[in-house]
Amino acid sequence: MFEAAELGQSLSVKEYEASLPKLRANLLQAQLELRERKFPVIVCVSGADGAGKGELVQRLNEWLDPRGVETHAFWGATDEERERPRYWRFWRTLPARGRIGILFGSWYTEPIVRRALRKLKRSAFDTELEHIVAFEQMLADDGALFVKFWLHLSKREQKKRLKKLEKAGRLGPDDWKHFKHFEEFAEVSERALRQTNTGAAPWHLIEATDRRYRELTAGEILLKSLRARLAQPAPATAAKSTAEKPATGLASRRAHVVSVLDRVDLKQKLSRPDYEALLDAQQAKLGRLAWAAQRQGISSVLLFEGWDAAGKGSAIRRVTQAMDPRLYRVVGIAAPNDEERAHHYLWRFWRQLPGAGFTTLFDRSWYGRVLVERVEGFASPAEWGRAYQEINAFEEQLTDHGMLLNKFWIHLSPQEQLRRFHERQTVAYKRHKITDEDWRNREKWDDYKIAVNDMIANCSTEYAPWTLVAGNDKKFARIQILKTITERLEAAL
Repeated sequence: MFEAAELGQSLSVKEYEASLPKLRANLLQAQLELRERKFPVIVCVSGADGAGKGELVQRLNEWLDPRGVETHAFWGATDEERERPRYWRFWRTLPARGRIGILFGSWYTEPIVRRALRKLKRSAFDTELEHIVAFEQMLADDGALFVKFWLHLSKREQKKRLKKLEKAGRLGPDDWKHFKHFEEFAEVSERALRQTNTGAAPWHLIEATDRRYRELTAGEILLKSLRARLAQPAPATAAKSTAEKPATGLASRRAHVVSVLDRVDLKQKLSRPDYEALLDAQQAKLGRLAWAAQRQGISSVLLFEGWDAAGKGSAIRRVTQAMDPRLYRVVGIAAPNDEERAHHYLWRFWRQLPGAGFTTLFDRSWYGRVLVERVEGFASPAEWGRAYQEINAFEEQLTDHGMLLNKFWIHLSPQEQLRRFHERQTVAYKRHKITDEDWRNREKWDDYKIAVNDMIANCSTEYAPWTLVAGNDKKFARIQILKTITERLEAAL
């Protein structure tokens, strides 16, 4: 791929200055149209040390309206970043729809450097590249436009550049170290570019010897990419109500509702004395284990899903009662706000991941994409259909990092749910818990049952299994949840 770079390309000052005003005007016009079309643009600037990556980033910021641009430089990971999965630092910086994100360094940097210095095996490197392709494809499926620049220099030119930067006091701490491995970096980088040069996120290789040629070429590629996307018709959005667009994949199966939920024994219950004894023992155990996990830097993510009135909130309270408040945080998930809708649906969950030794409890979760958004038609069949694999990949990153992930579906019978609804209507301090939406959801019980079955079938993995909780008796459900958490914590410790 590097052989295709047009070596020795240059522009005179006259050619550069003649072309620049029109390019800048066209970029600003395309950026203005982008605000209306509202898709995110991710610009990755990568390449050889000394190739002028920082100068190019500065120039793009000069040419674009800064109000619609975010620039992020990725250097060594901070302590906060090292406590979370590697992609956490990138997810936090992804641009919203209608904005441009310029990334100086990216998810490519660490794998390439580690492989070139032989700190990463080739098989592990190829696995990293596969993850990158999947990550970029996921964002592209959600509408993101990728513009990836690789700035190329010959070995001779790079040496000349590094000497110049050293004389000016602008040399990076690892630049000469990396130069000693020029051939290894060239080989590894070419392999990375070849394997991640996809239709969804293609690479643009730019000969970077001449500053004017490098900058003008990058600007023209960015403009061409923006115009090509803006010329395409806007994708159809999912309906906002089932009246506009019924949820697909459900109606034809309602008459044959057979679900994994049918295997949950809802007759299981505990007497009050047994419950109180077990509750005291399990909460005391969890309290000790939570501090042990904190000392060892083991973090946990607990997510609670289930039918309306299944007892998610009361189960969460029994868990948090056992833990020191400094060690956990509860995140309640409702309909996404404007900022969250402007990003990929997983963005808001990545931002909430706990640091080392801490716990985050999610009252509802990312599974809303394949549950309520599917059933209510808020996500298109393509969106919720690909979400299963996206969620599995997300959860695998969490567990590969060493996080414990506990996923609970609290199941109950329609009859018990109806009893609890009526109780909420008649008991004053519970009346706020019942809404019209609860009754509407109940009417779609069979649709939700199918969606839950598909969710469990597709997303109960070896590394992140679902725990189906028998919820007709709240006492039994709470103990089952506490036992599951303490058993997994003990095993990890």
